[in-house]
Amino acid sequence: MLSPLTGRRRARTVVVLIGAAVAGCGGSHDKLIADLQGPRPEQRALAVQKLAALGNPDDLALFTKAAKDLAPIVRAEAADALGKSQDLRVVDLLGELLQDPDEQVQARAAMALAQIKSDKSKAYLTSQYARRSRPTRLAIVQALKASNVPGAMAQVVTAEAQSLWERNMRALSEGALPERVTAAEELGKSGRAEAVNRLIPIMRDSQVILAAGAVRGLGFAGDRRIVGEVALLLTENFPSLREASCEALGRLQDPSAIPTLMAVAVEKSAASPHATAAIISLPRLPETAKALCELALTADPDDALAAGNEMRRRGGCPLDPILDQLAKQKEPVGALTALESLGPTAKAAAPKIVPFLTSSSAAVRWAALSAAAALEDPSLGAPVLKVCEQESKAVDALRAKWVTSLPADWGKDQATAEGRRDELLHRVTAAADARATQDGRTVVHPRTPRELVDDATPDQLRLYARCMRALGRLRAEGALDLLTRAADDENPRVRASAVEGLASLGPKGIAAAAAGLLDPDRDVQARAAEALAAQGADGQAPILALLPKLAGDKVRLVEALRASGTTPAAVPALVALVNEGGPEAAVAATLLGELKAKGAVPPLLRYLADPSAIGRREAILALGQIGEPTAADEVAKDLSHDSPEVRAAAAEAMATLGSARHQEAVDALKGDYYRRVRESAEKALARISGGPTPEAQK
Repeated sequence: MLSPLTGRRRARTVVVLIGAAVAGCGGSHDKLIADLQGPRPEQRALAVQKLAALGNPDDLALFTKAAKDLAPIVRAEAADALGKSQDLRVVDLLGELLQDPDEQVQARAAMALAQIKSDKSKAYLTSQYARRSRPTRLAIVQALKASNVPGAMAQVVTAEAQSLWERNMRALSEGALPERVTAAEELGKSGRAEAVNRLIPIMRDSQVILAAGAVRGLGFAGDRRIVGEVALLLTENFPSLREASCEALGRLQDPSAIPTLMAVAVEKSAASPHATAAIISLPRLPETAKALCELALTADPDDALAAGNEMRRRGGCPLDPILDQLAKQKEPVGALTALESLGPTAKAAAPKIVPFLTSSSAAVRWAALSAAAALEDPSLGAPVLKVCEQESKAVDALRAKWVTSLPADWGKDQATAEGRRDELLHRVTAAADARATQDGRTVVHPRTPRELVDDATPDQLRLYARCMRALGRLRAEGALDLLTRAADDENPRVRASAVEGLASLGPKGIAAAAAGLLDPDRDVQARAAEALAAQGADGQAPILALLPKLAGDKVRLVEALRASGTTPAAVPALVALVNEGGPEAAVAATLLGELKAKGAVPPLLRYLADPSAIGRREAILALGQIGEPTAADEVAKDLSHDSPEVRAAAAEAMATLGSARHQEAVDALKGDYYRRVRESAEKALARISGGPTPEAQK
């Protein structure tokens, strides 16, 4: 048992210790307040964090001041601190932080609002969802879930849809003309019946630009009941309205519009290409094929080629109408263009082309050479070679090489017209070349300016260039040597045609054509890439080998691969493009999806981690095509993206990636403003739940 003296000593000790502790806390608190005035943002942010941990109600004013700090890291900590206070007075301030320029601050403010259980805080979260980007939208949904709001994502999606609807309706009624036009299109994209009813009267508005906007909107709405009314607008004389009507009819996918579209397509006006494109986009039905075959024979050359190329992919057209024109017309340019567009599917007509190769009309000879090249019938090689020999002689006579020779390294040394005189620029160019070589990159050097060595005009070289292309496509005797020389011609049109022809001549031709990929002329690069890519794996090998080495623009090479389709051998090069994240990444992602490359999943997911990725939609669709379930959680985040195109892509991808745990988020998009997003979500839900798809229910 302790003595009274001992007890008194212990009591005094406890009092002293408590006093010391209180003094220590006070000192620590004062130091933290002092740190709030520190010069470094990290110091101020840490001070806010530690003060919030102390839980002193009197510090609320300090947190309020920190919420106005210039550094985002401090404002983010202030948002956390304000949320922990659970003081109703800070809701408005957190609402302001939810609109902060920094996304991290926005996300922290959303979670802070979730800690304050009030209708006002929920209203802030719901109203800001439509105004924020993906990271904040995800945080808002999580905050509402943390506040035990039932169907949190569905609520904010519905609120966003209502907000967009009201905004567009107001703009259509009260806005300036450009705003009304945009609102008309956006209302149509909603796909609501009310939008269709609102837009129909505007189709006849006296302001043509507004009427065109309403027509485009009706096309987006997808209501086929207005096909007849839209088709009538093609009889108007306003180009913008006719163009919009063609686009709308294409989107409405109703074959009943074919006769009206055909009338516009064959009139060879500014609206004709749009009418042709609309017909091409319609469902593959016998009446569509019949219309396209007619266009291939009667339309303007560019439109005829577009229609015929589409029918080439579908198996071709009946040849009797084409052969009939060849027999009856003296200058059957239309029939020859049709044969060119149909390509090898019209090979049976090859003998009928021969007489027109020597026509007195340059237009007929051009069309005949083009058709011969497209048919790729070796029997045409000999007659085409004779024509080409004549054209070669004519070109030799026209050309005046008044500068007979230039240094072999002229193009490299002379990066500009003053390059030879400017030694400093020469050294800079040489240093850049050396660095590129050291890095394993390939640099494209300029050639001698054509005006120094070629006095022939483009029109005078047109037939000669087409000859070069035809000789290669027909694999004519001696074509390899002739085209190899032409591939170094001063004229880019001749070089482009030569490399196109070389690509068809087997391994040696492909090797020679590959030099065109490094031609300084961009059109030559593009045509070389297209011709090589069309040869399959052998032709694509030089493209794939060059992609990782080429410095600068690679879009032409990748677009060529997309146009022809590629093989699994392309996967490493395509993955490298995705990793680089340049403008080529979107096309590379599309190709990886078509190849269903499982190994591309990690790079595509890393690409999606970059909020500024320009090919986000393509990467998401690619992951959906590949169908790797491990990508589902990352793709699901984009169900909350602020872009409707990205949301639609994410919903589409979830049809193959999603599972029951993603069903709620996909289901929420059934209330999205945009018709396309809603339809993608419904298809995904049908597959996730194992029920019938919307198409099967129709």
